[in-house]
Amino acid sequence: MSILPDHWIREQVERHRMIVPFADRQKSNSVISYGLSSYGYDARVADEFMVFTNVDSAIVDPKAFNESAFVRRTGKECIIPPNSFALARTVEYFQVPKDVLVICVGKSTYARCGIIVNVTPLEPEWEGHVTLEFSNTTPLPARIYANEGACQFLFFRGLEPCEVTYAMRQGKYHKQLGITLPRV
Repeated sequence: MSILPDHWIREQVERHRMIVPFADRQKSNSVISYGLSSYGYDARVADEFMVFTNVDSAIVDPKAFNESAFVRRTGKECIIPPNSFALARTVEYFQVPKDVLVICVGKSTYARCGIIVNVTPLEPEWEGHVTLEFSNTTPLPARIYANEGACQFLFFRGLEPCEVTYAMRQGKYHKQLGITLPRV
């Protein structure tokens, strides 16, 4: 398995619309950077958020998820309470090739503020908006900026294509739009 470079990412966007919308170079003038980098793509967070709240003493249960544990917010920024988290989504829509696995890592700008971004791998032939989890590990409120860089996606090609892709097995998060909550 090897990591794929900027020119391969650009080629996949031009031929197969792998990332839409696509910024073909790093944009960083007064914003948290986003766009194509040497060996990855820095995606932006959209302006819709679901912030965790425990007003109703909800229990977080992935098999019986209660959406009332979140409040929805739309705007240029999102404030995450101390020791809490928010769900968001990427601005970009991804379509992963059959022989590629995509791994997401956080941006150092947020990590240095105690804000962790968590995303599971994007499997071969998965597509959709990526749901992002921002965890505020600090005892202070934390701010996330919409339409700015949130995380970096790294693209790895397998030695050969897998037998069964995410699309073939009809994965439960395939072609998701917007923020997608847990499904069983």
